[in-house]
Amino acid sequence: MSGGRALPSLAERLGYAPDAKLLIVNCDDLGSSRAANVAIYEALRDGVATSATLMVPCPWARDAAAMYRGEDVGVHLTLNSEWETYRWGPITHSPSLLDGDGGFPRTVEDVWDHADLDEVRKECRAQVERAIYWGFDVSHLDSHMGTLQLRPEFFDVYSEIAIQFALPLRMAPGAAERLIGFPYRQLAEQEGIVFPDHFVYTSVGSRRHIEKALFGLRPGVTEVYVHAAIDSDELRASHPDWASRVEDYAFVTADASLVDLIERAGATLIGFRELRDLQRASQRAPA
Repeated sequence: MSGGRALPSLAERLGYAPDAKLLIVNCDDLGSSRAANVAIYEALRDGVATSATLMVPCPWARDAAAMYRGEDVGVHLTLNSEWETYRWGPITHSPSLLDGDGGFPRTVEDVWDHADLDEVRKECRAQVERAIYWGFDVSHLDSHMGTLQLRPEFFDVYSEIAIQFALPLRMAPGAAERLIGFPYRQLAEQEGIVFPDHFVYTSVGSRRHIEKALFGLRPGVTEVYVHAAIDSDELRASHPDWASRVEDYAFVTADASLVDLIERAGATLIGFRELRDLQRASQRAPA
């Protein structure tokens, strides 16, 4: 309506000023290795990380559950097993989600080409249910390697699971919608799903990307993420990018320059739990 007040921003809905800069620092791949578990919980408890996501099908996910003390942890919905010698597979009977080597497919394209969507739906639901059964107070969902985010039919499953469990989502940047080919942010918003305003894509070894994002941090909620792991023989044997994961660990646990950058950016650290509580409160509110 002309002259009408604009709808409140996500920051305002969370109880902050309209121009507040809110930052989520997420640690991906909890449960992927013992090295990741140790690093991520240290980053959450003593570093600057505010959230993490659990890879339920991975061999070290139960260890992550045993270490859990109520931190802000979501589920990293997993349909891929990308490493050559270290593999994992579905927790449900889902033949279309297996490659010839007996684990999840290594590539996103392989999943897209061969996965049965009903089996995708069943597997994703089971991963969230398993995390809840293990005692996690699940705070949000995201998608390992972006498999569920980048194709419309898979995004439908992604949003269905978010609606079913009343959980916010990691969302690709709005600027990528034209490239990907469908308006995923609008679709999620129409369903009442909450998600950060801005998402900063990083590769493993995220320092440069995060520093650049903090120098130009915009108002609203921004999610950045790292892949933290301590140095170990296990990590070196299983992950070819192990050195960058160790760098990420140092960056979010022991690097005073990151704390200084966050302060200079005027950012307030938050987790996904605040977004989840907002989403659930909005869904309970009368129309």
